[in-house]
Amino acid sequence: MIAATELQADFHFPHETDTQLSSDTDFDDPDGRNSKPAKGKTTKKGKKGIAGGKAGSHAQLNGHLQENGKKNMMLFEVVKMGKSATQSVVDDWIESYKHDRDVALLDLINFFIHCSGCKGVVSAEMFRHMQNSEIIRKMTEEFDEDSGDYPLTMAGPQWKKFKLSFCEFIGVLVRQCQYSIIYDEYMMDTVISLLTGLSDSQVRAFRHTSTLAAMKLMTALVNVALNLSINMDNTQRQYETERNKTIGKRANDKLELLLQKRKELQENQDEIENMMNAIFKGVFIHRYRDAIAEIRAVCIEEIGVWMKMYSDAFLNDSYLKYVGWTLHDKQGEVRLKCLTALQGLYHNRELNARLELFTSRFKDRIVSMTLDKEYDVAVQAIKLLTLVLNSSEEVLTAEDCESVYHLVYSAHRPAAVAAGEFLYKKLFSSQDGTEEGVSKRRGRQSANANLIKTTVFFFLESELHEHGAYLVDSMWDCASELLKDWECMISLLLDEPLLGEEALTDKQESALIEIMLCTVRQAAECHPPVGRGTGKRVLTAKEKKTQLDDRTRITELFAVALPLLLAKYSVDAEKVTNLLQLPQYFDLEIYTTGRLEKHLESLLRQIKEIVEKHTDTEVLEACSKTYHALCNEEFAIFNRVDIARSQLLDELVDKFHRLLEDFLLEGEEPDEDDAYQVLSTLKRITAFHNAHNLSKWDLFASTCRLLSTGVDNGDMPEQIVINAMQCTHYVILWQLAKVSESSSKKEEMAILRKQMRAFCILCQRYLSSVNTAVKEQAFTILCDMLLIFSHQIVSSGRETLEPLVYSPDSSLQSELLNFILDHVFIDQDDDGNSTDGQQDDEATKIEALHKRRNLLAAYCKLIIYNIVDMKTGADIFKQYMRYYNDYGDIIKETMSKTRQIDKIQCAKTLILSLQQLFREMLSDLGHNFDRSSSVFCGIKELARRFSLTFGLDQLKTREAIAMLHKDGIEFAFQEPNPQGEGFPPLNLAFLDILSEFSSKLLRQDKKTVHLYLERFMTFQMALQREDCWLPLISYRNSLQAGGDDDTMSVISGISSRSSTARSKKAKPAASKRKLTEAEESSCSSSDGMWINQQQTVQTPVMISSPHLTSTVLRDPKRVRPEERYMMYPGPPEQQQIQQPSPQAQPHQPQPHQIPMEYNTQVTWMLAQRQQEEVQQQQERSAMQYAKMRSHVQHTIRRSAELMEDDEEPIVEDVMMSSESRLEDLNEGMDFDTMDIDLPPSKNRRERSELKPDFFDPASIMDDSVLNVSMF
Repeated sequence: MIAATELQADFHFPHETDTQLSSDTDFDDPDGRNSKPAKGKTTKKGKKGIAGGKAGSHAQLNGHLQENGKKNMMLFEVVKMGKSATQSVVDDWIESYKHDRDVALLDLINFFIHCSGCKGVVSAEMFRHMQNSEIIRKMTEEFDEDSGDYPLTMAGPQWKKFKLSFCEFIGVLVRQCQYSIIYDEYMMDTVISLLTGLSDSQVRAFRHTSTLAAMKLMTALVNVALNLSINMDNTQRQYETERNKTIGKRANDKLELLLQKRKELQENQDEIENMMNAIFKGVFIHRYRDAIAEIRAVCIEEIGVWMKMYSDAFLNDSYLKYVGWTLHDKQGEVRLKCLTALQGLYHNRELNARLELFTSRFKDRIVSMTLDKEYDVAVQAIKLLTLVLNSSEEVLTAEDCESVYHLVYSAHRPAAVAAGEFLYKKLFSSQDGTEEGVSKRRGRQSANANLIKTTVFFFLESELHEHGAYLVDSMWDCASELLKDWECMISLLLDEPLLGEEALTDKQESALIEIMLCTVRQAAECHPPVGRGTGKRVLTAKEKKTQLDDRTRITELFAVALPLLLAKYSVDAEKVTNLLQLPQYFDLEIYTTGRLEKHLESLLRQIKEIVEKHTDTEVLEACSKTYHALCNEEFAIFNRVDIARSQLLDELVDKFHRLLEDFLLEGEEPDEDDAYQVLSTLKRITAFHNAHNLSKWDLFASTCRLLSTGVDNGDMPEQIVINAMQCTHYVILWQLAKVSESSSKKEEMAILRKQMRAFCILCQRYLSSVNTAVKEQAFTILCDMLLIFSHQIVSSGRETLEPLVYSPDSSLQSELLNFILDHVFIDQDDDGNSTDGQQDDEATKIEALHKRRNLLAAYCKLIIYNIVDMKTGADIFKQYMRYYNDYGDIIKETMSKTRQIDKIQCAKTLILSLQQLFREMLSDLGHNFDRSSSVFCGIKELARRFSLTFGLDQLKTREAIAMLHKDGIEFAFQEPNPQGEGFPPLNLAFLDILSEFSSKLLRQDKKTVHLYLERFMTFQMALQREDCWLPLISYRNSLQAGGDDDTMSVISGISSRSSTARSKKAKPAASKRKLTEAEESSCSSSDGMWINQQQTVQTPVMISSPHLTSTVLRDPKRVRPEERYMMYPGPPEQQQIQQPSPQAQPHQPQPHQIPMEYNTQVTWMLAQRQQEEVQQQQERSAMQYAKMRSHVQHTIRRSAELMEDDEEPIVEDVMMSSESRLEDLNEGMDFDTMDIDLPPSKNRRERSELKPDFFDPASIMDDSVLNVSMF
């Protein structure tokens, strides 16, 4: 047993002399932590000062220590497995401690070490003779630095359970030791000293684990302090009771015992205070602003527990300020812990008085957090404001509440639901109508009537009438009973208002009907509206039963009320459209089982009257869908509904045929009444044909006759033409559905083929109409027809439909493209007329843009599915930059899809679009344009955007990029300059645009493209240095950058992508090999066939330099900015030789003639190559020096024993942003001293109040903290 005298040492916090390490995450001055520790016996004994350090290895342990280490590992393993009860594990340790406290304490120390993921073991010898700083330094050496994982961060259910067991172990340990061991001035002193030192370590695992342990230890001590306070109060009451007795009845012995007990409790409480002060000032103060978010979150979570558990001691501004500061943390995890901690405080209304100052200071921050970028934080912020609202409605202003109200329309459902609960508490809490008489009333007189009206008023004031489903879904969880009170809603709509009650206005009735429809849909479908939620979830048995009950109740109520509602609002299109959607959610079987047939007859009669009254498309489509929902063959009501539908359609078709004959046979021009009758009847038929098969009425002949007359005469009203087109389209689609069945006849297919082609010809003729709406309808239907009857119609085993395949000819493709260019790519101001009012004008523009986007998407689908020639996409792609805001996403997706179909053809289309823009620029600006002009720079930027769409994998796009360069080079030299060959070709500037794609070429392909470029060049072109030749110089530079380096084998394919990684690892040069001539020829043969096929037997003018090989893979040549437009600057004498005077030149050289001696040319090029090699050798030397210096710096940093995760200092808004910020936050706040001072019991003397520091930063941190941006 270790002698107790050897362990006698002063308990103190770490000094600078204890260690050479300093936590890179702690901004406090070490001297600030070296101040004298808290008062009490805690400071008398314990381990020596602890700081970061490392521990010895297993190899140095003798047999006894190995046995001791095994015991420690057993403790760690038991907690990790979690199979044994924590109570029994702690009891065993306590027995061991009573037997030999040094050995037991050593086991506990090693337990903490191993919980941090450290493999080292603290031996008894180390524990006896080494300082804590030295022990931690030894333990640090045992860490596996290659892995950043440790038990608290490891994934998996086992380690998640370990964290819970670890925290439980500490709590149970303190609870079991709270009556004796924690006051022995040894165990707690040693543990607190160890955890304080570990929490200051630069090793993240030590810091995180020890902080969690210290915080849980503090929580357990707070619980002990609370129990002591209760016991002291009880003892004091017993003492006062006994002392107040008469002298004869007073028991002096009992008074002595009570006084002795009170004294012991007082001493124990002082001892606990000192322990908590040591943990709070030694761990919490430094770690709540740690660089690691998990550590900060642990501190904030636990301080919330302390304030809730022992509010008398901790619920004051001295501790609340830490939570308030951390509300500004940059990590959502920490902000979330702050909000959950505050929720626990605001949930208890008895604590509200102590939170008034905090609420006034940090309320604005909490309100702003409802819009936090982390949805989880925003949800908890709304819930916290709901608790604040419950505590006091006066705290939140109207502006604060309004900032939460609009979140009920959020797309994130949890945030919307939380906002819905806040709205319900704010608006409806004071209108609960709890009177006994009111609660028993039903319908309009029920308690929910006013609440439903309030909901309608809020819906109208929010001015988001199209989002009623979102409002209902937000309030569904907290107010479902209110929203399901359909009986009250029906009563508000049908019943007359009571005496003195104000009736609903027309807008309020419309809003109520919309809300009622949304509640019915929510109850029947049981899933959130579109855009809120990931999809339909599986309903539980209870939810399914509720759904069935709600649908039954909906059917029983609205089967009776719906005909009455339709009769009352039959002339209001908006109300009728919403009401007609209700039968979609009925349980149709109830019509039969509930004896409701007469109400069904009434409903069908009302629908028929609405069809006859209205011509609005939305109303007619709602009627059509209602008939479709009721015409279900599974239910007994089918025959009755089918007969009513057939009668209605018979009347409509007969009326249409009769009106059409009169309309077309009149010799003179038809009047407006006849046209209106034809249009209204045609609208009704078209609306029903969308959802019902009207093939037996044979409408194709009539509609085609109407369309033919209109295209011949040109005076047909546009709405009649548009509806006739739509109706004919439905006829063909229903006929296609019939023909697609296996039992179809060839005659039917032949008729459909004839009708389809005739209809397409009519639509094509209407593309030249003068009416824009007619042309848009014809274009849309044509695109749909071409897509439906394309070659893909025969897929999936439908080869029998091959005769129906219809491919557009070149004239139709041209007309479709011209329509897009004339009607889609236009400015906003050119489209449509402005309407009165800025808001209406803006809405009109948005609607027009939406229509144009649909037109463009319809045509792009034809390109994607290879129905029209891909080259037509060039006219679309060239608009990418100009109309990026309007159609950028559509055009980009089209380029992506076409590249998946055919990479080479897509590349050809892209370069063709650039060529078209270049030609347009030349026609506008002329051939002597300024290359710095905005038009030319715009084309270059478009080329750069096109280049980015090819991605990073150059191997996949290799052939496409090469073909793109080939077409670009041919275009650049396509038109020679009429002034002679001494002047650049007319399209030479296009090479400047083409150079944007050079970075996508592989190095070996750059050489191939460069050879192809030289076939179009004369030797004199290479010598030109005038500004007009700069595009050629720039393009050649882009091809030669890296092109002269020795390349790896192209056959391997992967070498080009992995060369960077190999060069970083600095493997021996033997792993790289030079490229042989055979490999070079083989690698360029496959991808360079487009060159070989066009090569002539004549020798190229520009003879390439010899290919120099090397065993070293050299880095690409780096050209300085000032050298980008300079090519091979040779010596003056060489320049004189190479550039003869103009008088010596009898004539300009022809394309395939050598204007100078071959030997002179080779000599000049070899000289340039030597200069390049010298420059590259210098660059390699500089790079090697840079790498060596970087390696040395890296070694120095590693020698400082910093872990990778902790190398960067914390730079965050975790604390105060400035001293002025501190003054703003602390204005009017009165804070106590930092020492934990438990509230006095009735028998304790009052402690003297210290002077308040008013949030003085110096009281909690040193000057170094104020220089760092925090919170």
